[in-house]
Amino acid sequence: MFQRFRDRRTDRPTRLRYQETFLKREDFILPIFIVEGRRVSQPVSSMPGIFRFSADRAIEYLKSLIDSGLHSVMLFGVPGEKGLEQAWAENGIVQQALPRFKDTYPGLEVITDVCICSYSEDGQCHIGDNDRTCKVLAKIAGSHATAGADAVAPSDMMDGRVFFIRRELDRIGKTGVPVISYAAKYASNFYGPFRDAADSSPKHGDRKSYQINPPNSAEALEEIRADIHEGASQIIIKPALPYLDIVCRARTEFDVPLIAYNVSGEYAMVHALMEKGLAKEDIIYETLISIKRAGASRIISYHTPWALEKLDVYQSL
Repeated sequence: MFQRFRDRRTDRPTRLRYQETFLKREDFILPIFIVEGRRVSQPVSSMPGIFRFSADRAIEYLKSLIDSGLHSVMLFGVPGEKGLEQAWAENGIVQQALPRFKDTYPGLEVITDVCICSYSEDGQCHIGDNDRTCKVLAKIAGSHATAGADAVAPSDMMDGRVFFIRRELDRIGKTGVPVISYAAKYASNFYGPFRDAADSSPKHGDRKSYQINPPNSAEALEEIRADIHEGASQIIIKPALPYLDIVCRARTEFDVPLIAYNVSGEYAMVHALMEKGLAKEDIIYETLISIKRAGASRIISYHTPWALEKLDVYQSL
């Protein structure tokens, strides 16, 4: 005797009846690149369909997405000229954009990326000294929270930065602003298009001395554990697809919301396959559902507009 598994796959209604994992619109966080100026909309050549927006154009762009069910965005500031002070200045790109976003869409969760790589002259995520960098990051996070951020997300991978940021947020009375830590950010080759969009490529060297070594998994779990202990209420694993084993292990070991970042190189790779006629757009759904199946609570993805439009096509009769 043998079991007939194919009976579960005979047609679409049957496949949906047996489907184990589903995506929801509230699972998605859309990355947004914010630049200076007005009426600015700059296509990112390495990421089809992705733009850098001035705050006013970003707000216009988001309207239809929010109407379609978008719940959360993550802001990345991209200054026209380098200078660390802009990262925490009251009139910085992110600090000016935040109240405009919150005034226009009060129900939208606005998370800010906290790092200095787009602002620093050398494109690195530190200023040479780990603890001094943490103090700078805390200052940036505090300025974002003061401007209206719903959550701050340090992506630098300095040791102890969650401790410094949580302490600063509490000191300035922003105890309710959570720290969403990039707790397991790998030294990956999948970040290239993002660095193009954010103008954050290192001018010398690399980031291997502070981002996690790709062969390691136990170390990632140590980093996650340490960040939770220091005050992170949610964690991010980045990239997603090459590190789904980390997502799965973290889901088993930690009882906190777990976010996977479906990064720019993964996005560009999928679009390259479709553009060459080697894959249909079903590959986008397959990619996103694999991340959810591995254990992610939410997904940061440039595919978010597609997901908001297409989920019902894939998951409803």
